Amino acid sequence: MTTVRDATEADLPRILEITNEAIANTTAVWSLVPATLESRKAWMLDRQSRGFPILVADQDGAVLGFASYGDYRPWDGYLHTVEHSIYVHPDAQGRGVGRALLAALVERAEAQGKHAMVAGIEAGNTASIALHRRAGFEEAGQLRQVGRKFGRWLDLLFMQKLFPGPANPDG
Repeated sequence: MTTVRDATEADLPRILEITNEAIANTTAVWSLVPATLESRKAWMLDRQSRGFPILVADQDGAVLGFASYGDYRPWDGYLHTVEHSIYVHPDAQGRGVGRALLAALVERAEAQGKHAMVAGIEAGNTASIALHRRAGFEEAGQLRQVGRKFGRWLDLLFMQKLFPGPANPDG
């Protein structure tokens, strides 16, 4: 059985492995340079110190995927909006791992009083688009040819989900 839990430092090697597999073989992340264990550790410490979750999908002690969210943009006016990422190891894709991670992220965002969650998805990633649609995300716009990887231009599709949020977010 797969469970979703908060990530710990002990999960970092597997998070790094999943991250670097996505960098090397997919357009899910547009980095061209593999991440290091030090960079993933700094990322984890930064996210956790600011109250943002990093979750892992764990099956019998094996991390199958991870997810997190953070600031959408750094300015105060975006305080109630977060942008998220979900990565699932190829061996675990199509087994509900992404769905479980996304559901847990949405639950955390709502509990933190967030109003909007944004996903930036490579426009050809039909599996991620379908996952987000099933979770109630709507298409919010597309930026054409804003990224480049594997010798081709990439389009970025934005999807979003709105939550009721706090009764008086400015107050």
